[in-house]
Amino acid sequence: MLTFAAEDLPQLNPDSVGWLKVALCGYVLFLLAISIFASRKVENESDYLVAGRRLPLFLAFGTLIATWFGAATMFAAAGAARDEGLLGVILDPFACAATLVLSGLFFARPLWRMELFTMADFYRIKYGPQAEITGACIQVPSYFAWVALQYSALAGILNLYFEIPMTAGILIVAGITLIYTMIGGMWSVTLTDTIQILLALAGLVVLTASALSHEGLGDGNPVRGLSVLIEKISTEHPDHLRLWPAPPEDGSTLTYVSSILGVLALWATGMFGNIPGQDLQQRVFAAKSEKTAQHACILAGVLYLCFGALPLILGLSSLVTHPEGNFDPVAFLAGEYLSTGMLVIFVIAVVSMIVSTATSAVLAPATILGHNLLNRTKLFRERALLRDRLSVLFVSLGGIALSLMGESLMGLLDMALSIQLTALFIPVVMGLYGKPRSQTSAVLAMLFGFFTWLLTYANELMQETVTTETFLTQVTLIPSDFYGLAASLSGYFIGQQIAGPASESTSSQV
Repeated sequence: MLTFAAEDLPQLNPDSVGWLKVALCGYVLFLLAISIFASRKVENESDYLVAGRRLPLFLAFGTLIATWFGAATMFAAAGAARDEGLLGVILDPFACAATLVLSGLFFARPLWRMELFTMADFYRIKYGPQAEITGACIQVPSYFAWVALQYSALAGILNLYFEIPMTAGILIVAGITLIYTMIGGMWSVTLTDTIQILLALAGLVVLTASALSHEGLGDGNPVRGLSVLIEKISTEHPDHLRLWPAPPEDGSTLTYVSSILGVLALWATGMFGNIPGQDLQQRVFAAKSEKTAQHACILAGVLYLCFGALPLILGLSSLVTHPEGNFDPVAFLAGEYLSTGMLVIFVIAVVSMIVSTATSAVLAPATILGHNLLNRTKLFRERALLRDRLSVLFVSLGGIALSLMGESLMGLLDMALSIQLTALFIPVVMGLYGKPRSQTSAVLAMLFGFFTWLLTYANELMQETVTTETFLTQVTLIPSDFYGLAASLSGYFIGQQIAGPASESTSSQV
C-alpha cells in the first residue's frame, strides 16, 4: 500500500480553479444522488453488507478494480518506475493483480458458497467463536490508517486548490464520505465505484496516449511511441526492465540473498496478504453467483494489470523525455501535455480514485465491527442495520482521529498487508483446504504469526540505525513477513496437535 500527497498534483490557473469548484460540487451532488437511489435497495443487513448477493459481473469486477486502483497506485507506481524500474513496482501492480487472479482461481467459489458476510464469519464457521473474535480484533484496526490516508489525501486537494485548512478539509471529506457510505452501504459503494473507476481510467488513458505521442517518442502516434519507449529503455536503462535483482558488484553472497528474499517477500505480501482482506472478499460475497464471483476476480486482475501498466509507462516515458530533475512523473506530464479543460477532468479523476478507495476502506472494517463484534451486545443484537450504520460512523471517527494526528502515523499503512499475511492467511487456506479440528489451531496461528512478525519487524526498524553487524543484524536478512508466516503455520499445527475434536460452535451458521 502506497502513499499519495496532494502536492503531487499539477498547478491550475485561477480560471481552472473556478471550473474545478463547479465540477467538484456537481460531482459530490451526483454521488449523493446515487447513494439515495442505492438506499432504496437496502431492506435488510444482507442488502447493506453484501448488496443482497445480487451483483452482476460488470458491477462486481468494476468495484474490485476501483478498490484496488487508487491515486496512490498511479502516482507512487509512476515514480517508482522512473527511479527503480520494474523492480520498484513488483508489489503494485504485479503482485496485487496476481492476488485477484489467485482469489478467483482458488478462493472465490468456496467462499461464496459459504454465504458469508465477513471473513470473521469464516473463522467462526470453520473454527469457532474465539477465532472469530481474534480475527476481527486483528483485522479491524489494520484498516484505520488506510481510512486516514484517504481523508488526508482528499483534504490535501482541497487545501491545494481552494486553500481550505487541512483540519476543516478532513472533516468535510469525512462527512461527505460518511453520508453516502452510511446511506446505501455496499450498494452505494458498488454503484459509485463502478462509475468513478470509468472516469479515472479514462483520464489515465488520455494522459498516457498524450505522453506516448510526444515529440521524440511517437511524434503523434502513441502506438509507435510505446515501441520507441521500449527500445530506448532497453538501450539506455536496461536495469529498469529487470524483474530479478542483479548480483552485487562486490560479489557479496549475503547481500544478494537478502535482495532476492526481499523481492520474494514483496511477491508474497502482495499475492497472499490481500486474500484474507475484507475489502476483497466482501465483493466476492456480493456477487450473484459463485461463477460471477470467480470471473469477476480473474477479469479484475487482468484489467488491473493492463491499466496498472499505464503509470509504469508514464514513469518510464518521463525518464526518456525529461531525464533530468526530481519530479513526480504523472503530475509533471499532466501539466505538460493536458489542456486546461483536461487538467480539470484529470483532477476529478484523481478525486474519484481516492473517494472509491475511501468508501471501501470505511465499509470493510465497519462490516466486521458491526456484524461480528457489536452484535454480541444486547443493545444491538436485534438492530442489524442500526449497528452496521453506526459502525460506519465509528470507523470514520477513528480515521478522522488518526488523520488529525499527523503524517507520521501514515507509516502504519504499510503494515496492513503484512499483518493479514502473517496472521490471517494460514487460517483461511487451512480452513478451506485442510481439516481443522478446533478453534485452537486458528487462534494460535493468528497470535503466533502476528507477534512473531511484530517482533522481527521491530528488529528490522532498530537495525536500520545500527552500524556494526550483530546476530540481530543477520536475522534481518530474512524479511519479517517470512518469520511471521512460518510462525503462523507452526501455530496452526501445534493447535491441531493439542486440540480435541471440533466443538459444536464450529458448525454454526452465519
